[in-house]
Formats: sequence, structure tokens, C-alpha cells
Amino acid sequence: MEKTRLSNKGQVVIPKAIRALHGWNPGLEFVIENVGDGIKLKPIKPYKETKIEEVIGCVGYKGPRKSLKDMEAAIAKGAKENI
Repeated sequence: MEKTRLSNKGQVVIPKAIRALHGWNPGLEFVIENVGDGIKLKPIKPYKETKIEEVIGCVGYKGPRKSLKDMEAAIAKGAKENI
């Protein structure tokens, strides 16, 4: 069993052996859940990396393709209308 200590800033160091066992690297974010007599830390898994071909068309737009120039013009027009 590993041991750690709560700092005066509320920080807890997860022992290196536990981090290595789970493959946790610096910057990993966790969800914290209260479980009555303690807490549960659960790593937030990042979204699976995708390719554009896998997500293109996922919003259901069925019209003609728009160029980047068309999209930028629409954004500029919308920004002017919201001023």
C-alpha cells in the first residue's frame, strides 16, 4: 500500500509507482467523485483522434459545398450584423 500526504495548498502527490502502473503523465485531468469515506479519482480520457474523413458531414448539412472564402464571408457578415 502506498502512502501520501495532503499539502497546505490542498495538493496530493500520487506516488510514482501508481502513476507508472496506470500510465498517467503530467497534465492528465481527473474527475473527482465523493464516495462517502473518501474520494475516487478517475482520469478524463481524451477524445479518440479522428480524421476529417470520419467526421465530415456529421452535422447533417445537405447543401452544396462551401469554400473557405464563402465561409469567411458569412462569418464577417454575421459579425457585422451582431454589432
